[in-house]
Amino acid sequence: MTDAVSSPDPAVLPIDGTVEEFPVHRIYCVGRNYAAHAVEMGHDPDREAPFFFQKNPDNLVTGDSFTYPALSNDVQHEIELVVALKSGGSDIPAAQANECVFGYAVGLDMTRRDLQGEMKRQGRPWEIGKAFEQSAPCSPIMPVSRIGHPSSGAICLEKNGASCQSGDLSQMIWKVPEIITELSRYFLLTPGDLIFTGTPSGVGPVERGDALHGTIEGVGVLTVTVA
Repeated sequence: MTDAVSSPDPAVLPIDGTVEEFPVHRIYCVGRNYAAHAVEMGHDPDREAPFFFQKNPDNLVTGDSFTYPALSNDVQHEIELVVALKSGGSDIPAAQANECVFGYAVGLDMTRRDLQGEMKRQGRPWEIGKAFEQSAPCSPIMPVSRIGHPSSGAICLEKNGASCQSGDLSQMIWKVPEIITELSRYFLLTPGDLIFTGTPSGVGPVERGDALHGTIEGVGVLTVTVA
């Protein structure tokens, strides 16, 4: 059998310190997982049930450049801890969830905020604001075998050398094991899945030429220039 049409290469992420690559299956994202960010977006900071949206694997950017997308005048940055799964399943108990994790990375959930806002007003899905080309810059994956499972540590983003987002992983409303458990109630999680776990407060717009420098303590660094 041969393919009727040519298909793009599968999405992969580099694994820090090795020549191996991590094949990406799906990308799940958690909304409003830091209380201060929920407040700045106009929502109640109390612990609500987590909700999810998706990006596409080919939205990943592994280089140092993010191209400002068309049809938007308000593209915003959201720095996030990214979880890479080596195994999955359905209805995974929280006590076993960490066993599914291969490693962690630093990611940016780039968002066409004006288009997302319009979709919200119309009660429509967010994909047009979230799942566009290059909307998921991501650092190499740092394996659990080297860093364990970070539950605390600074998560920060600088824009043109000035601090714009700053928080701590301990401030996540839903912790990584809980996120995996909740996701696995709705989806069959598989090896190669990525989970963007939410962003601290301070999200804001980017302009062409901006330099973004994100760090998560003990996980990695992500540097991106807006082209």
